[in-house]
Amino acid sequence: MSEQEAAKKPSSAGRRKARHYAMQTIYGWQIAGGSAAEVEAKFRADNDMSNVDLLYFHELLQGVVGNGDALDALYVDHLDRSLKELDHVERALLRMASFELAERIDIPYKVVINEAVALAKKFGATDSYKYLNGVLDASAKKLREAETNS
Repeated sequence: MSEQEAAKKPSSAGRRKARHYAMQTIYGWQIAGGSAAEVEAKFRADNDMSNVDLLYFHELLQGVVGNGDALDALYVDHLDRSLKELDHVERALLRMASFELAERIDIPYKVVINEAVALAKKFGATDSYKYLNGVLDASAKKLREAETNS
């Protein structure tokens, strides 16, 4: 299957893989810097992207790298520490999930939170998933008020 065909057939597994890879790429970008195009090209060259929703991977990466500070502002009020005290995995996941909550209203907020929690369990510190769950839940109540109240 070509990249164009894979991009036209989004699946939950392809989206999950897109989030997984986007989180890893965002993590690297937070440490090393660079443009969204540079970090995306390098990651795509170094990894098997055959089962990834490529359009979603691209959208997440562009949205987070291009709007990091604005995304931070969406969840900062729900933190119990400063942004600088967040580890890179937590910050990457909070930024990515905040992007999804704010920009992808077609994806239920519970899915966004569950996916971020699953990635935190895999890549984060021991109990970071609990912390992320609380911050994202509070953010969702603000960003998706109509959805969370129904």
